[in-house]
Amino acid sequence: MTDITRDKPAAGIGLFEKWLSVWVALAIMAGVGLGHGFPGAFSALASLEYASVNLPVAVLIWAMVYPMMISVDFTSLARVSDKPKGLVITLVVNWLIKPFTMAGLAVVFFEFVFAPFIEPEDATQYIAGLILLGAAPCTAMVFVWSQLTRGDPNYTLVQVAANDVIMVFAFAPLVAILLGVTDIAVPWDTLILSTVLYVVIPLLAGIATRLWLTRGHAKPVGDARVSAFTGRVKPASVIGLIATVVLLFGFQGDVILERPLVIAMIAVPLLIQAYGIFALAYAAAWAWKTPHRIAAPCALIGTSNFFELAVAVAIVMFGVNSGAALATVVGVLVEVPVMLSLVALANRTRRLFPET
Repeated sequence: MTDITRDKPAAGIGLFEKWLSVWVALAIMAGVGLGHGFPGAFSALASLEYASVNLPVAVLIWAMVYPMMISVDFTSLARVSDKPKGLVITLVVNWLIKPFTMAGLAVVFFEFVFAPFIEPEDATQYIAGLILLGAAPCTAMVFVWSQLTRGDPNYTLVQVAANDVIMVFAFAPLVAILLGVTDIAVPWDTLILSTVLYVVIPLLAGIATRLWLTRGHAKPVGDARVSAFTGRVKPASVIGLIATVVLLFGFQGDVILERPLVIAMIAVPLLIQAYGIFALAYAAAWAWKTPHRIAAPCALIGTSNFFELAVAVAIVMFGVNSGAALATVVGVLVEVPVMLSLVALANRTRRLFPET
């Protein structure tokens, strides 16, 4: 992995933020090692959940998202409709392309390419897990990726909100169609709780903080106070990301060490899907002359997954020890390294896009 912030000033964190990808790589190794060495401790942390949402991870994601939510200026949200290109690209990629390409790649690799190496029943399970990932666009982590590419926080919020609304109505029938079944048990409590934890609560906290910082001050002074405050709390966002990586890889430390070949096989279509979807969305944004602060987040939203929902649905439908659940967990494992590499690419290609 490379320096993800070469084109971005390292305000507030300096060297730590500049070499974030290095710290993430170390966190991955630390997570695997700690998970293998102290399984009891990580089992205890994994058990702290409600509606299949892990509460320690939720707190850490909240720490990541909160600084960006402070930057959301609701007075400018009304102007999002003036530049609909990014929203159109996001919705088309997430709902008309991504689920179907993920299903296609899953079938190609597990019914043909890897067929000689795995049992047919296992192949079916892995395909199901990959379909669940492909049908669940990201909700929380995209705020982090948007912040790292200097994305427009207001526009990113609108993109995420639009996806959440569509997901409530489209996720179950879309998965049902792709799996070829008619009765999908979607854990709505997980979907609703995740949205509240990862979007609503940080957003309300950000609004309250912004109002407190700008109250009684003219816009230039108020905006300066907001920028200064977000600079001070920004380290919490990066530390939250590092700690989340340690926890996620710690939870699956033994699985990674015990079944590396299966993990690698599941990762192949996920990697092709991630880089392919990003290339498609990013190229569409470039061709449509979309500003980079909108183009980068809209491509990253389509690339990342709502892995909490995918894991929960896989467990409900197929069981905690199923191949489908394992496939969704692999999605969690590849998410952060892949997204960091795409953030690096987006930052290095900023000059190819218009600024406004």
